[in-house]
Amino acid sequence: MSDTSPDKAVPEAASSKRQDYLHWDDYFMATSLLSAKRSKDPVTQVGACIVDQQKRIVAIGYNGFPRNCSDDEFPWSKCPDSLEDKKLYVVHAEANAILNSNGASLVDTTLYTTLFPCNECTKLIIQSGIKQVFYMSDKYAHKKTYRASRRMLNAVGVVCTRHVPAKKQIVIDFDAFLQDEE
Repeated sequence: MSDTSPDKAVPEAASSKRQDYLHWDDYFMATSLLSAKRSKDPVTQVGACIVDQQKRIVAIGYNGFPRNCSDDEFPWSKCPDSLEDKKLYVVHAEANAILNSNGASLVDTTLYTTLFPCNECTKLIIQSGIKQVFYMSDKYAHKKTYRASRRMLNAVGVVCTRHVPAKKQIVIDFDAFLQDEE
């Protein structure tokens, strides 16, 4: 005997697709944002995601120290003493994503990044053959290194677009998935 009480309503079979699904650009930028959550940088957390023409993720990365460099031994702050400044040690998210591609061709791929790329990452983007960049923040647009980035990207025809999300918020609720198992 089945329980058909009102509080145990069985959902009707879906007759059409969901309307609130993530669009590709939001999905890939959300992947970048989630990757940024891995960064241990106390000030700036950046994530990046590289996608091929078939909408497959080729690589992801976030800003952090090189592999096997202790997060506790190297500096996380900016400091007048350059040897104690994080800038000498941190690998940017875009560079990490490119390096994490494990030799896969990045020609004609798209990069999603939470922060517009600096001039050093831009060189890697161009050399890798990435053809399009979506970014969320451009908070350093006034700095010369970022103006140089834009100049190089424009010169070689890499299309740069500020990502405006279709959804303003995405919630990842682990408990909701775990409750399905109970």
